[in-house]
Amino acid sequence: MMQDDFNSLMHDVATTIGTRPLNAELGAFLNETFPHDGSVVKEIQTACKTGIAEGWLCENENRGIHYSRPIKPSLGNHDFSVDVVVMDDCRGPHHAHPGGEIDLILPEDPNAEFDEHGKGWLVYEPGSAHYPTVKGGKAVVLYLLPNGAIEFTRAKKE
Repeated sequence: MMQDDFNSLMHDVATTIGTRPLNAELGAFLNETFPHDGSVVKEIQTACKTGIAEGWLCENENRGIHYSRPIKPSLGNHDFSVDVVVMDDCRGPHHAHPGGEIDLILPEDPNAEFDEHGKGWLVYEPGSAHYPTVKGGKAVVLYLLPNGAIEFTRAKKE
């Protein structure tokens, strides 16, 4: 599978999302439309594994987290960018999602979870923020970001 195939898959996902708001209902819709054990997610997972092996995905590294942005803001009505990260029992830098964030969690290890969620789709609403965290092993996490917007921040003191 080549990078063009990956781009095509992500275009199809972004088109399916359309103008839907980024919220929990969208997460449920994506998990029903593109289930973690369905053909589309399996193709995305294969594309990610291939891209990582070939070096066109996750070629950057910082503190043990491998990452890349293979698609700049361009997909669908939300002008999604696509980022892919590989995390292994670690916590990433705190960041906010001005327009929200759609995650596809692809565990490499059976018990790996991203932000306490196993394989499948997870949606963060606009204005949300978190420390992205993988526990229980290694996972590939794919992020769709409206307009490519992400703000690396410091967590607010409670």
